Amino acid sequence: MAKLIIVSNRLPVKLQEKEGELIYKTSEGGLATGLGSIYKQGDNLWIGWPGMVIEDPQKQQRIADDIRKESMSPVFLTETEIKEFYEGFSNETLWPTFHYFSQYAIYEQQLWETYVQVNQKYCDAVVAQAGPEDTIWVHDYQLLLLPSMLRERLPNSTIGFFQHIPFPSYEVFRLLPWRKELLEGMLGSDLVGFHTYDDMRHFLSSVNRLVGYGSMHGWINTNNRSLLVDSFPMGIDYEKYSSTAATEEVQKREQIYRGNLNAEKVILSIDRLDYSKGIAQRLKAFELFLEKHPEFHAKVTLLMLVVPSRDAVEKYKELKEEVDELVGRINGKYSRISWNPIQYFYRSYPLETLSAFYRMADVALVTPMRDGMNLVCKEYIASKSDQKGVLILSEMAGASKELSDALLINPNDINQMVEAIATALTMPEEQQIAHMRNMQESLQRYNIHHWVSMFMDRLSYVKIKQLSLATSYLDDATIQEMHDAYDSASSRLFFLEYDGALVDYRNRPLMARPDDDLMDLLERLSSDKKNRVVVVSSREKATMQDWIGHLNIDIIAEHGVWIKQRGTGWQTMLSLLDDWKKDIRMILDLYVDRTPASFIEEKEYSLVWHYRRVETGLGELRARELVNHLNFIASNSNLQVLDGQMAVEIKAQEINKGKASSYWLSKFPHKFVLAVGDDWGDEDIFKAMPREAYTVKVGNSYSVAKYHVDTCEEARQTLDRLVQTRSQQQSPGALMTG
Repeated sequence: MAKLIIVSNRLPVKLQEKEGELIYKTSEGGLATGLGSIYKQGDNLWIGWPGMVIEDPQKQQRIADDIRKESMSPVFLTETEIKEFYEGFSNETLWPTFHYFSQYAIYEQQLWETYVQVNQKYCDAVVAQAGPEDTIWVHDYQLLLLPSMLRERLPNSTIGFFQHIPFPSYEVFRLLPWRKELLEGMLGSDLVGFHTYDDMRHFLSSVNRLVGYGSMHGWINTNNRSLLVDSFPMGIDYEKYSSTAATEEVQKREQIYRGNLNAEKVILSIDRLDYSKGIAQRLKAFELFLEKHPEFHAKVTLLMLVVPSRDAVEKYKELKEEVDELVGRINGKYSRISWNPIQYFYRSYPLETLSAFYRMADVALVTPMRDGMNLVCKEYIASKSDQKGVLILSEMAGASKELSDALLINPNDINQMVEAIATALTMPEEQQIAHMRNMQESLQRYNIHHWVSMFMDRLSYVKIKQLSLATSYLDDATIQEMHDAYDSASSRLFFLEYDGALVDYRNRPLMARPDDDLMDLLERLSSDKKNRVVVVSSREKATMQDWIGHLNIDIIAEHGVWIKQRGTGWQTMLSLLDDWKKDIRMILDLYVDRTPASFIEEKEYSLVWHYRRVETGLGELRARELVNHLNFIASNSNLQVLDGQMAVEIKAQEINKGKASSYWLSKFPHKFVLAVGDDWGDEDIFKAMPREAYTVKVGNSYSVAKYHVDTCEEARQTLDRLVQTRSQQQSPGALMTG
């Protein structure tokens, strides 16, 4: 029976050893809470590091046996692996880069190699537990390579990946020496999830410019499969925080803490020690607030909780010293006998204590410099049962996209933060309640369980969509079935793409002139009165007329702008304007100037930039840049950009090979229909075909076509066999044999 396997760097359990006894404490993190409802169901399993370095094989086996009862399986890491994989590459290379602190990132080959090795260790652990039909959900930046490793070993598995930290813009991500390998690792997934649309957009841009895969509506088409990229903002267990805040114990703690603080207003700040959280900047803003607003002296207290994190690492040690100095300076400058402006605690607290702090805080100050989501602000909102309180939230936190009723600030703008603090402390209660009510309603609906359900439902949808795009190889049995249908049909329609399906691509477009064998094949196909042969091309009509215009066939040229029925002249299907071409031509000329051996092909209603003869690598790089450039322009116009085989074409949106093909389907009778194409531009043809049609894609990439062949030669051989079968049955020898 298929199961779900969750994979993360850490297991949802904290392992400790005291006096030889192993102690297991359940983690209270958001991910553990959200997935707790599903990973213990049936045969489901959670795989990860248990949190301690264990080298004794017997003890490892004991731990594995213990946690297996709780639906968990361990991956044991060595001291070196923890230092180089987790503390090193994950947190000193990826973490600063992904949070836009690239000046702190280190690039060491040894750390990268250990990162690869540990990802492979996780892969081995998953493969040992997984069946071919299982669903695997991989989490976060420590395991970016794992999806592709799993795809190689378990090609039929359903693999989801979710990144809980930001994904940086292309300009930042490209700084990583191993950027392409990281992207290819993530692309082993069927579904890649991020908290925000911005993260999703940055990822798609990096994939396009570094790996060369374009996307449409979040779908990325690689050489042989499709995957989806989407955003899923993570929620919290709203009921847990709301009900905890309402308990008698928490309310008692709140009263005690209020009495100890002796302040009319409380501003709450809770963060893990990290430079991405903006703790020092927050303290400087609070200092400026006290300077500008002396009326709040002895009336407001900043309750600052900083949770210890990696303070042995130099950058974190420096941050801790800076925070300590700022707190000391501000308290030394403004404190009185009965009042300290900042109550500072460097430690972690249990949920009940945090809940009491949330309840008593008049203002929550959540101002990270960059954050994937930030759940503290959501926990604060869920804990406000009286709906009084104000949230000041950084625009750079993923949660800001959902919590528009908060006071949103730029954490780099110290004056704006000061004004927000003053506004929050003086906001009327009715206004506080209105804002808080809106945010609570949103968080109640989009909670952690909704997040899990949304991701898993989307993953199932992707798999169904992939299956619908999967093509079967056109084997002998299917060809025989096609022959039988062909022979019995009284009327037949053929839609045959020229470049890529009938003729291989050439370095120079004009070198793809039809050879004698192809001319003979088209003549034999079109000589049968029951057949109507339509050759489809993106080429200009003059070229198609010169090459095959004399044959007894129909032609669609320039993606469907021009059509020619046999025995007649050319006519346009649409009345189009080409006044856009002058401006676009100027852009393409720039890319020709920058890219030796590239050139422009101008058609009546489209322009094409070719890079087939360009140095490998440079052409692909320039094509990615050009596609992004043209897509930006086309987004506000009636133009469409096609990223084709070694060419980028821009044309009017109305032009469509599928629409042109539909013209023949509606006008001419057809008991048998065969369509052959090769690239994504031909998908419109396949979509236009009737259900019973035979649709064949040249190349083994995902397609709406039913079948595929590997090469042009195979496509031509299939057509040749159809004609041969028919002629042999009509020959005297064939009749005598029968």
